Amino acid sequence: MLRRCFAHNMIYLSLGSNIGDKEANILRAYELIEEKIGHIVRRSSLYKTAPWGFSSPNEFLNSAIAVETSLSPRELLSKTQEIERLVGRKEKTGDSGYQDRIIDIDILYYNDMVINEPDLVIPHPLINERDFVLKPLKEIYD
Repeated sequence: MLRRCFAHNMIYLSLGSNIGDKEANILRAYELIEEKIGHIVRRSSLYKTAPWGFSSPNEFLNSAIAVETSLSPRELLSKTQEIERLVGRKEKTGDSGYQDRIIDIDILYYNDMVINEPDLVIPHPLINERDFVLKPLKEIYD
């Protein structure tokens, strides 16, 4: 099996929070990303947005970040889920649909890689349908 080197990969992540201290939740996620995933080289402004895909009285704060990492895509998925738990997220959205969340971290891009597995799809399949992803991403994407 060919083993790829994942030494300085550029990844793009989307972060969102709509309960608790939303800004603090995102800032804590940034700290943990720096600690567990890699160096944040660019980060967007924070954007206030309405919930997407479900009804809630709670607005979201969203951002996008570009990160250099040596993690593989599978390791990256594991670390983003770990960070969500550390920030306080109890469970991922399941078959019941979207819901309020302390933090949500989505992998948007991993270099120019395309992955289509049941639990990992890169690029994220809904990027073009979500203004709350596109606007922050446009701010930092090169």
